[in-house]
Amino acid sequence: MTEKIYTTKKNGMLALFGTFALLIFGVWCIIAGAVFFGPLSALGILILVFGWIPLCGLKVLKPQEALVLTLFGKYKGTLREAGFYFVNPFCSAVNPAASTKLAQSGEISQAPAVKVNANGTAVSAEAYTKRISLKAMTLNNGRQKINDCLGNPVDIGIAVIWRVVDTAKAVFNVDNYKEYLSLQCDSALRNIVRIYPYDVSLNVDTTGDGHADEGSLRGSAEVVAERIKDEIQSKVNDAGLEILDARITYLAYAPEIASVMLQRQQASAIIDARKMIVDGAVGMVEMALERLNENQTVVLDEERKAAMVSNLLVVLCGNHDAQPVVNSGSLY
Repeated sequence: MTEKIYTTKKNGMLALFGTFALLIFGVWCIIAGAVFFGPLSALGILILVFGWIPLCGLKVLKPQEALVLTLFGKYKGTLREAGFYFVNPFCSAVNPAASTKLAQSGEISQAPAVKVNANGTAVSAEAYTKRISLKAMTLNNGRQKINDCLGNPVDIGIAVIWRVVDTAKAVFNVDNYKEYLSLQCDSALRNIVRIYPYDVSLNVDTTGDGHADEGSLRGSAEVVAERIKDEIQSKVNDAGLEILDARITYLAYAPEIASVMLQRQQASAIIDARKMIVDGAVGMVEMALERLNENQTVVLDEERKAAMVSNLLVVLCGNHDAQPVVNSGSLY
């Protein structure tokens, strides 16, 4: 199904005034028939009975709105420009997602909207929602628990910015394009998250080229979001939707393993810090021994050098300040 623009002019105001003039003429015929010529009354009654039908063909569109029109089940076209239109009164607007609302956290509400008239009467707002919005809209997908490539459960949520670009496909190719988009977002998110580890891991190929890389959900957020966007777009092309952007809004380990993973990260950080301290301490000891040998300040045998190295490493690598012991006697 391909979208086609409904070929009509914005002559709604002319049709409105013409209909009012016709109804006024019908009233005049009834009065004139009662006073002058009887058959005019019958003509006036027919005009009043059927003269209001053109009013059903009046359509008002705001900017960034569209109206998909069908005539006796056949697709006639789409109104896309803002204006006051007059179309075939027997045309009906179609929007299967009229009563579907994509709320935040990805929940879908099928309850029809309700409007209240001035007299307090509640009426369904479905007639007002037959128009399809062409604006860029945001789907704030709910947090999902998904296993990463290492099997660790991860809580992740995304926000997807989308819009309708082909109203015919959106209305006729899928049952409900809003529900369809929500389900495809969930599916695409699961497909992509399963490829990546939460954090950088060894021997993990996230690009599919057969070589291990450093891709991760935490460190490659932009790449992951772009792949999610492309995955969703490939699924919703048939629904006439365009995915403008996708961003990760929430990322964390699942609560049942969060504390364990935190301890693991802390242990890894401590090991890295200790390694840096030891590397620095060894360098400082080497520098001290070289300087002593260059200047011939103190001549040390191998045993004294070993004792000096041990003392310096204890001082430099210790967690607390060292308490020096002063030797007042001879070294030997």
